[in-house]
Amino acid sequence: MQGLFFETDTGARYVLRFLVLMIGLWTAWRTGRAVAEGWKELPLVVGYVLLLGVLMRFLHFSLFQGPFLSLGYYLIDVVLLLVVAIAGFRQRRTSQMVENYYWLYDRSSMFSWKKKN
Repeated sequence: MQGLFFETDTGARYVLRFLVLMIGLWTAWRTGRAVAEGWKELPLVVGYVLLLGVLMRFLHFSLFQGPFLSLGYYLIDVVLLLVVAIAGFRQRRTSQMVENYYWLYDRSSMFSWKKKN
């Protein structure tokens, strides 16, 4: 039966799965930051993450013989990647606003800014 974990998985395959997950999450983070670097809007991040989700499904299919055309697994991948990509986008956009408009804005958290008083 296909699933997240298989009966024949070894320790090395778990390590490889972890590495593929980390590469995917890192790519999502960098994608969000790259869109923010170009001063583009958030919907572009969503489009890139949808494509990145297809790539992650392909990696699971080719490396682990997992299902490629599975809507449920695709949605799980996209949601995880989207959360990380939006976090990267917001973190970079906050830095841009605070650094470029230092006379207008202060950092209120890692992901947001506020007007100076």
